[in-house]
Amino acid sequence: MEKVKVSLLLSNPNNPRVIKDDKFKKLVNSIKEFPEMLEARPVVVNPDMVVLGGNMRLKALREAGVKEAPVYIASWDEIKQKRFIITDNVGYGEWDWDMLANEWDAEELGIWGLDVWQPEEEVDYSALDNLEGLDENVSEMEENVKSAIQIEFESEDYENAKQVIKELRKKDVYIGGLVYMHLKQVLEEL
Repeated sequence: MEKVKVSLLLSNPNNPRVIKDDKFKKLVNSIKEFPEMLEARPVVVNPDMVVLGGNMRLKALREAGVKEAPVYIASWDEIKQKRFIITDNVGYGEWDWDMLANEWDAEELGIWGLDVWQPEEEVDYSALDNLEGLDENVSEMEENVKSAIQIEFESEDYENAKQVIKELRKKDVYIGGLVYMHLKQVLEEL
């Protein structure tokens, strides 16, 4: 790990993560209030100084006016770099919400960037006063609900399938119906 000028670090144009305004402000504040955190979690870059892990931190470092930041320079091949970008951002674990509710301060957790339930000061229940036609509205909403199925492709077919789906969507074709009908036909032929 070494310290590098923040101005030399390059945001990754292929970073699939985004940060919303409120969370970004919390990240900037956490860097200002707890800069020691950066030493424990350096920005990961490739030898060209392109960020592999820590794009949001880099953005926040710039906003906070930090001039130098600890970095880890990873000399990995392109496949490992892409893999790291994703696996570094995947949340493998889950929060123990009971422990958080009973042993942690909800306000502090919120300040630190964890979305926790906060009771509303005053709840407006007036929308429940007029329930006439509610069953019809719910039925209509249920009819318009869509579901998704993930379909795996061999790598050599993936790009072509992606392009075909893109073209069908442009023509407003119901792709789910096409897939269902074809799968049903294949099943009958087996």
